[in-house]
Amino acid sequence: MNTHITRRSFLKKLGMTSAALTLTTAGCQSLSHLGGKPKRPNIMVIMADDLGYSDIGCYGGEIQTPNLNKLAYEGLRFTQFYNCSRCCPTRASLLTGQYPHQVGLTLNGRSMTRNGITIPEALKETGYSTAMVGKWHLTRTDQEPTGELQLQWLDHQIDFDRAFGPVESYPINRGFERHYGVIWGVIDHFDPFSLVDGETPIKEVPKDFYFTDAITDKAIEYIDDMSRTDQPFFMYVAHTAPHWPIHARPEDIEKYKDRYHDGWDQLRADRFQRQLKMGLFSKDNTPLPPVQTNGWDWNKLSADEKAYEARKMAVHAAMVDRVDQSTGRILDALKAHGQYDNTIIIFFADNGASPEIPGNPGYDRPSKKRDGTPLKYHNIPIDELGSEVSYTGIGAPWANACNTPFRYWKAQSYEGGNHTPMIIHWPAGLKTKSGSLTDQVGHAMDIMPTCLELAGITCPTEYQGNALTPVQGKSLVPVIAGQGEFKREPIFFEHEHGRAIRIGDWKLVANKNKPQKWELYNLAEDCTETNDLAQSNPEKAKEMADAWDDWARRIQLEDKRKNNG
Repeated sequence: MNTHITRRSFLKKLGMTSAALTLTTAGCQSLSHLGGKPKRPNIMVIMADDLGYSDIGCYGGEIQTPNLNKLAYEGLRFTQFYNCSRCCPTRASLLTGQYPHQVGLTLNGRSMTRNGITIPEALKETGYSTAMVGKWHLTRTDQEPTGELQLQWLDHQIDFDRAFGPVESYPINRGFERHYGVIWGVIDHFDPFSLVDGETPIKEVPKDFYFTDAITDKAIEYIDDMSRTDQPFFMYVAHTAPHWPIHARPEDIEKYKDRYHDGWDQLRADRFQRQLKMGLFSKDNTPLPPVQTNGWDWNKLSADEKAYEARKMAVHAAMVDRVDQSTGRILDALKAHGQYDNTIIIFFADNGASPEIPGNPGYDRPSKKRDGTPLKYHNIPIDELGSEVSYTGIGAPWANACNTPFRYWKAQSYEGGNHTPMIIHWPAGLKTKSGSLTDQVGHAMDIMPTCLELAGITCPTEYQGNALTPVQGKSLVPVIAGQGEFKREPIFFEHEHGRAIRIGDWKLVANKNKPQKWELYNLAEDCTETNDLAQSNPEKAKEMADAWDDWARRIQLEDKRKNNG
């Protein structure tokens, strides 16, 4: 089968203009307006923040996620899709189709550089409307005041006449015609710091504010506006939930108040059984490691301690539940405007569930509410968990259970850190059977070239006078078109000295806390990374280590690290 011809035929069936088809198949290296009334799809990317691999129902979770389940059972689920194991690196990779290190994100809290064109920058040139709601986290955040002034700023006690970072790096100046959301990465979900509309800071929020709901309200407003034209649109919905601090609506917490009293070991076992029944995994190649608890033992906790931990997980579940409610409201808006069938929706997470429990105020963590009420980082009463005065996370045992069946969590390059649920839904264009699973290996950087191909363009070599680093991702259009697998080059990972490389079924990985020790796994036989083969197969380990070293040299990793990202 000639894949090139088949892909052209697939795009033509979608109603692409001749100009769009010419750009796609001829590999034109310039962006041009397509004109007319294109039938190209709307594109919506929905990203959850610190979501566990098994949190949503269609990946084995018990949390009520009927809307995401609907997308999955009418669409396509990936079982081997990767992110960059941390918030802002994944966001940079998603938007530019490159490794985060190539576009300024070797370290967290940096601005995305201009050698990578973003999805909205590229699509805007072809007649797409572009909009974003939610968390940006791609603007440098180390120029803030320090000490007590910093805390007063975070606490909304004083107002500096200054931006939350370089304004030129804001979403509104990186291709999005509209943006409502937060510039920084960590926020109070009831009263977020760094909230903006475009470039304008929003200095007060309504009394009943909750950020997931505000994101949704604004997304619906943007859909209403963009649906009034014949232009297709690109929308990026970037949730901050369920990232710590664990904050949720009381009515959502109530749904789960009695759900987690059996503990994290039982949660992991139950989720794994559902995953097996769904066909997400097989017992033959998925040994289930015990929950990594960092020393906690559920059976040794007192009744009060168990109730306290169960409440934490209930709040996490409530946050995920509200993200699903948000998705349902957005789907209703698309349907109301006749946009549902021809909107391709891509849902995934920026990294695995987080083991972090913030210890004290500082840098991006506030110390008090706007009214002066101190926030509680320690000794939080159980009935206040989930409220605005509570500032904590779920901790390692729950995080690892949320990432069932994998080991580890956010920030590690093991599967529990960088393996994400991934759903594609598109009634008018998806050619796979409804509810299908694919084991095609994909990565967040594949989304950008996929969007460009669906829009009928290829990435230019320069944009606004800036030379562009070549896109590293691969278009997923062959998978969307039902053509099955395509050739996958090695995928590389690095974050905070944790590192990995995947070539075919082989994965070489190093713990970020022990970065010099490589571990080797055959994921076809052991997809949960339980049997380290580095000693028994040193040739394969060396071959892959050499390939990782070559990649690190090509992207000048050490130089970038020395130059502070």
